[in-house]
Amino acid sequence: MANILIVEDEENMRNIIAAYMKKSGHICYTAEDGVDALMLLKSNPVDLMILDIMIPHIDGFSVCKVAREMSSMPIIMLTARAEESDKLKGYECGADDYTTKPFSPKVLLAKVNALLRRSSFEPREVLSAGKISLTPSSHKVFVDGEEITLTHKEYELLYFFMMNPGRVFTREQLLDRIWGYDFEGISRTVDTHIKTLRHKLNGEGKHIVTLIRSGYKFEVKV
Repeated sequence: MANILIVEDEENMRNIIAAYMKKSGHICYTAEDGVDALMLLKSNPVDLMILDIMIPHIDGFSVCKVAREMSSMPIIMLTARAEESDKLKGYECGADDYTTKPFSPKVLLAKVNALLRRSSFEPREVLSAGKISLTPSSHKVFVDGEEITLTHKEYELLYFFMMNPGRVFTREQLLDRIWGYDFEGISRTVDTHIKTLRHKLNGEGKHIVTLIRSGYKFEVKV
């Protein structure tokens, strides 16, 4: 499981790529322009970036250059043009691979997983907070040494919170990151899942803090 940033200004394409990445167990961040992409890079742990060249405000080449100064993560660039000069420019900016549109999302996912295997990316063996222990490789969660059973979405919520301690997320942001789409009843959906997750965590549910009119954050309390 890796944190993947998808930078693509076409909403439908962005959603398709994110859906395939999430099916493989990855956490996805999405941006529709270069400015948002750089902001997300600065504030989130990103293990790999899928980056379209033709994006608004700051083009993909420029984003790639800045990203490479910040991280050694793998970068796959997307382009609608197959010119050799574009590919060479991308590699000069620090890209690791190139995919030309139109492309197969399955092939892109295969490239992503191959690059993650070859890179220094190694998912943490255990995430811990208070009496909570989460093992990403097996999707197992323990509270005070006792294994608890979570639904897939409850697990994804807990994993996302534990990977981003102290950060405040609105209900809309949680829905986008965990469910990946919009639908009616946002507050009820997110609130209900967090309520059941807190219940299953027993006293350790205190780490999921509700902020009135803001959303939720995961806070390690002593």
